[in-house]
Amino acid sequence: MTSAGDLLRALTVRFQAAGIQSARLDARLLVAEALGVEPLRLVTHPEMVLTAQQQTAIEGMAARREDRQPISHILGRRGFWTLDLRVTPDTLDPRPDTETLVQGVLDRVADRHAALRIVDFGTGSGCILLALLAELPNAHGLGIDQSAAALAVAAENAERNGLAGRAEFRHGDWGLGLDGPFDIIVSNPPYIPEADIAGLEPEVARHEPRSALVGGADGLDCYRALAPDIARLLAVGGITGLEVGAGQAGDVAALLKAAGLRDLCVADDLAGHGRSVFAAR
Repeated sequence: MTSAGDLLRALTVRFQAAGIQSARLDARLLVAEALGVEPLRLVTHPEMVLTAQQQTAIEGMAARREDRQPISHILGRRGFWTLDLRVTPDTLDPRPDTETLVQGVLDRVADRHAALRIVDFGTGSGCILLALLAELPNAHGLGIDQSAAALAVAAENAERNGLAGRAEFRHGDWGLGLDGPFDIIVSNPPYIPEADIAGLEPEVARHEPRSALVGGADGLDCYRALAPDIARLLAVGGITGLEVGAGQAGDVAALLKAAGLRDLCVADDLAGHGRSVFAAR
C-alpha cells in the first residue's frame, strides 16, 4: 500500500529533478486532485492510502508535469481573483501579477455601482474582464480576441462564475470596427520580444499559445496598435489599464501620452516591478 505522504515525497523528488521550482506544491496539488480532497488535508493526514486507480491517475498527471506542462493545464482550472477559471492550452495561464491590473482599475473607479461599460482586448480566458465584473455589479463587459478557442473558454468561465448575463465575447482585431465609448478599457496583450521566447520557462515557451505571447521584435507592437483605439473608444473621464512586460512601462506610457491620454501612472507587481500602466481621458 502507498500512503499519500510517501507519494508526495517521491513526486517532489521527481519534480525537483525535472527543474520544477514549485515541486512540493505541485505534488500536493496532483495527489489532492486524485484523492478528491483539499491539498491541506494531505498535510494533516499523510497516512491516507491510495487505491491502484488513484495511483495510476497520479502517474499520468505526474508525467505531464515532468514534461513541464503547466499545472493549470493538467488540472484544467486556475484560481484568479475570486474566480474559478477553466484554463486550456488555448489561453494564457492567469497569473497573480495580473491581479495588480484588476486592483489598479478598481482603485480608480469612483462609483463601483455605476452602469459602466468595459472592454477587454485580448481577453483570453476572460480573467481580467470577469474579475472586474465580479466587483462592479452593474457593469457590462465585452471581451475581444482573435482566437475562437479562447473565446469559447472565456464564455464558459463567465457561465461557471455566474457572470454570463453581463459578459459578451466577440471575435475581433483590437478595436477594428468597434464603437465606443467605454468607461474602462483593459488589456494584457502579447508583449514578449520574439527573440526572448526560447529563453522562457518551458511551461510558457512550449505549452502556452505563441500568439498570446509574442509582441513583435521589441514586444511593443500590440501597444502601438492599441493606443489609438483606446484614445478613440475611451469615454471622457474613463480609465484604461494595460499589463506590460519587464522594462516596458515607460515606453507604453509614452505611447498612451502621444495618443492624447493623461494622468499616466505605473503600478508595481508583487515583485516590485512596473507591471501595469494606467491612463485617463
